[in-house]
Amino acid sequence: MTIPASILDRITLVTGDITRLEVDAIVNAANRSLLGGSGVDGAIHEAAGPGLLAECRTLGDCKTGEAKTSGGHDLPAHQVIHTVGPIFRSLERDAPRLASCYRASLEQATKHGAKSVAFPGISTGAYRFPLDVACRVAFATVVEYLAVHEEIEKVVFCQFGERAERLYEEEMAAWRSGARG
Repeated sequence: MTIPASILDRITLVTGDITRLEVDAIVNAANRSLLGGSGVDGAIHEAAGPGLLAECRTLGDCKTGEAKTSGGHDLPAHQVIHTVGPIFRSLERDAPRLASCYRASLEQATKHGAKSVAFPGISTGAYRFPLDVACRVAFATVVEYLAVHEEIEKVVFCQFGERAERLYEEEMAAWRSGARG
């Protein structure tokens, strides 16, 4: 199946700091408590200021593969979509759970009226999900969602580091060439 270019044109690749992106919503690779942690989670909480932590205390825990939405507080983004990725143990168990993170985040974006959403590499840091596989799961899930949901006009994959940048560029090229889909 060939994916229409119009869907892939709604996906952008960026290398840098997700907390500085001017999009409607950024996705936080959160822990179950939603109360902040290390990596992307800690950076988002720090950049958003104390209001984010206070709001997250009212949201309760979040299960792996699910997502919850808060305000963006001091971030350029209006919303933060918190999702809890799987701690990697096996592809069979965790790839569907990772896909669920992307799908649930996009569902939250649609529900809350976000037209543009930025994703970090969910579960690819401390949770040790293999970056190459995570990249394929992320693209496949986002492309599938965009194919049936026109409300989301732009999805940004925000990478950190040269290896992630290269893998996401290769994945985008594979989708554009028809090798995926």
